[in-house]
Amino acid sequence: MIVAKKYPFDNVKGISLKQLTEHYKLYDGYVNMINKIWSIPNNSKDFKDSNATFSKLRCIKLGESYALDGVKLHELYFQNMTSGHIPINGPILDKILEDFNSVENFTELFKETGKSMRGWVVLGIDPLSNKLHIFGSDAHDNGAIWLAYPLLVMDVYEHAYFMDFGTDKEKYMNAFLQNVNWNLINNRLGMYYTLINALNHNILLNNKMKHRNMFY
Repeated sequence: MIVAKKYPFDNVKGISLKQLTEHYKLYDGYVNMINKIWSIPNNSKDFKDSNATFSKLRCIKLGESYALDGVKLHELYFQNMTSGHIPINGPILDKILEDFNSVENFTELFKETGKSMRGWVVLGIDPLSNKLHIFGSDAHDNGAIWLAYPLLVMDVYEHAYFMDFGTDKEKYMNAFLQNVNWNLINNRLGMYYTLINALNHNILLNNKMKHRNMFY
């Protein structure tokens, strides 16, 4: 069972407490739903009628990915906008300059992606290229990139801004970006490098052991 996390919405500037509180209720609902889904027994005998068009297990699995992604994305989103604004700096600044040429270019492309999407915009780093990418999705479980590590997450569903900004999505996105704690984004980037280094180290060790065993 997971528990909904609390966030200091008083730290947020330019987005009303009413808007954030109502948004939080949706997140809390996803937490309740994933707990409900995970309480269903994993008994194969209950799912003998499984079918890709319609079946009980299909509904459960689609609901599971939607609710769980909804929880994870909202937690990343609320965390990176409620920790107190700190300007872009450090390793993430260097990486943005390397992969997007300028902060201005990155910012505009991030917002343009937001205009083109109905659900989420995610600045992530992918281990295949080891480069930053701006990913977009129309729903929690649509457009996600397997194994890509999320760094900066922005909700662009209408429920995230309509109460305060109406149809002015760009004004909302500007307000969101003015609340980002880039030290937190640096921490996430550091966690990614730690995970990748540990994985590569383990792969190297395993290869050495296999090579050594060939001579015994």
